[in-house]
Amino acid sequence: MTFEVGDKVIYPNQGLGVVTRIEEKTILGTTCGFYHLRIVANETTVLVPIDNVDGVGLRRAIGDAEVERLFNALGNGKIDNHQNWKGRFKDNSDKMRTGSIYDVADVLKSLTLLSRSKSLSFREKRMLDRAKFLIISEISEVMRETAESIEGRVEKALERSFTTRTRAIARAKAAKAVPAPRAVAPRRAARAS
Repeated sequence: MTFEVGDKVIYPNQGLGVVTRIEEKTILGTTCGFYHLRIVANETTVLVPIDNVDGVGLRRAIGDAEVERLFNALGNGKIDNHQNWKGRFKDNSDKMRTGSIYDVADVLKSLTLLSRSKSLSFREKRMLDRAKFLIISEISEVMRETAESIEGRVEKALERSFTTRTRAIARAKAAKAVPAPRAVAPRRAARAS
């Protein structure tokens, strides 16, 4: 994937950046091209080797058409529910590094749901805050709306997701509770002798 100066890109776990410059540098005798990114959230500059764009997970910001798809994904009720802290943290960390906004949305849903039933560890709380920030900042940039208004929409989508999930679980429990009808063997008519 190639970018041009001025393109809005997403740098995994850092958020929205703008390509400010493209240049070649020679390091240890090897010449390599670099994208200079200005990360919008904290005004830092990041250099990304052009040859390693895919490895880093750098991608274009989502378009207007993708925003509704993302809100649908946030509200669909499908939530990963790991019981094991170590496995959950590893899976969520891997998802955060992919750069995919849909993976970040999965992390946001699962950690938000978990935070409603118990206290999160410091690292998980930080990951939850990061996931929420990444989702809200990208959508607000794409939609050209304030972060506060987007946060409200994200919260509504999450509530819809939790409600959908709760209903699905209740339906599944109700289906298990209803005993299956037993097959009744036909009675034989008594013979008259």
